Amino acid sequence: MGRRSDHSREELTALALKAAREIVEEDGLRGLTARLLANKIGYAPGTLYNLFDGLDGLVGVLNAETLNNLMEFVSDVSLEGEPDEVLRALARRYQEFIDKHPNLWSALFDPAAPHGKALPQTYWERLYAVLGVVEEALAPLFAPGQEDQRLHAARTLWAALHGYCSLQSAGIMAEGESVERMTDTLIDNFVGGLRDRI
Repeated sequence: MGRRSDHSREELTALALKAAREIVEEDGLRGLTARLLANKIGYAPGTLYNLFDGLDGLVGVLNAETLNNLMEFVSDVSLEGEPDEVLRALARRYQEFIDKHPNLWSALFDPAAPHGKALPQTYWERLYAVLGVVEEALAPLFAPGQEDQRLHAARTLWAALHGYCSLQSAGIMAEGESVERMTDTLIDNFVGGLRDRI
């Protein structure tokens, strides 16, 4: 395929990300190849390496966008109120996002993703922004000066919820269980334990 120059770098970046998102939404991260993506946008595969430092770089940017979309999706949850109720509402919205975009969510944690390589700074910024929402929900349970403990608690809840969602996504959730039920139990016990130590 001959080299094209129909788009500016910014336009081509947006075009490639849009096409990559469509491929991943449809076929998962493992369906995304440089050749398929290049064919979809009408450019040579080498163009992707110039734009994103390869397919791994593109996946990092795509995952950062997914985290940004997740952040927007949960932003309508009020962070005012009792921590357990706020956390429950956030967890429901998180699960709703996964139900709407299962393959994009899976791409965040897929072994084929560029883990161990330099992820774009925007990826980390957006991940910390999502964790920041959980931290804010937990804030009433921590005294000033306990920011490290609060962050650890937010990461713990995030990891547990991810585990439940992964079990459900893989179809290996124990019979009679659900993400909602397990999350409610986790939040009740976790928040209860934090309240007891105040």
